[in-house]
Amino acid sequence: MADPKTEALAHYRSFGLMTDPEKHGDLFVGLPSNVEELCCALQGIMIHVFWAERMGVKLSDERKQEVNLRKVADKLAKIREMDSRPLAAVRSPEKRLVGNCRDFAVMLCSMLRSKGISARARCGFATYFDLTEKQDHWICEYWSHTEQRWVMVDPQLDEFQQQALQIRFDPLDMPHGYFLPAGKAWQMCRVGQADPNQFGIFDMHGMWFIRGNLVRDLASLNKVELLPWDCWGLIEKEEKSLSEDDLDLLDHVAELTLSGDSMFDEMRVLYENEPLLHASIIKSYSEGGKVSEVDIRRLR
Repeated sequence: MADPKTEALAHYRSFGLMTDPEKHGDLFVGLPSNVEELCCALQGIMIHVFWAERMGVKLSDERKQEVNLRKVADKLAKIREMDSRPLAAVRSPEKRLVGNCRDFAVMLCSMLRSKGISARARCGFATYFDLTEKQDHWICEYWSHTEQRWVMVDPQLDEFQQQALQIRFDPLDMPHGYFLPAGKAWQMCRVGQADPNQFGIFDMHGMWFIRGNLVRDLASLNKVELLPWDCWGLIEKEEKSLSEDDLDLLDHVAELTLSGDSMFDEMRVLYENEPLLHASIIKSYSEGGKVSEVDIRRLR
C-alpha cells in the first residue's frame, strides 16, 4: 500500500487546472527555486487590489476586474501583455497584475510546482490584518525536504505591507496560529471556543462564511483553487436548511483538511464523489451583485 504522505507530495508537485501555466510556462523557466526569491519576483509582478491605492495606484474599474482571472495561464497572459520582460524584472506598481490574497497564493503555488516542489494553496483566516477579527485569507504551503514539514508562506506580505501592519513574524515561515485553515475555524466555532461572528470580511461574518471557506479549502487541496466568491454545493445552502447529515459531513471535511496528509486518500475520494462538495458547475458572485454560472469542466 502506498504511503499517504508520498501520494500527497506527488499530487501537490504537479499542476492542477488553475495552476497550469499552459503555453506561458516559459515565463517560469528563468525563475529561482528559492522561496524568498520567488516571493520577491511575485510581488514585483502583482499588486493587491486593496493595497493599490496606498501604494499610489488608482485602479480603474476595468483593472479591478483582473481579480476574476481564475487560471494562472490567464494571469500570465495579462502580465505578458502589460510587460513582456521576464518575471524576475520588477514592474512599476501600475504595471503589475491586480490580484488578491488567493491570487498571490495560487501564483506562488504554480511557481513552486514548476520547480518540482510540492505546494498547495490554503483558504482560511488571518489574525494579523485586524486584531479584532479573523479575516478571510489565503496562503501557500510548500514541502521542505530538508525539514520534512509543510512550511506556511504568505506571499502577499511584501515589505510595504509588513511595515504598515507591523508584522512581527516571518511571512516565509509563519508560526502556527497566525493563519487558521478554514477547518480549524470551523472546529473552534462548533465547540464554542471562538465566536463565528469574528470570522469573515467587510460586513460578511459567521458560520456560513466559515463553511464557504471550508469547502473552498477542500477544493484547493484537490487542486481546484477557485475564487473567493465562487459558490457551489454546501456553500450555497441556507444556514437554516442545513441538516444534521450536512453538519456531520462538514465536521468530517474539517477533520480531513487538518489531517496532515494521513487521510489524503479519503479526502480525495470524498471530494471526487460527494456532489455537495465537488466543484463542477458553480455560481460566481462578483462585485455589484452580478451572478454568473461557470462550468469548471469547460475551463480545461
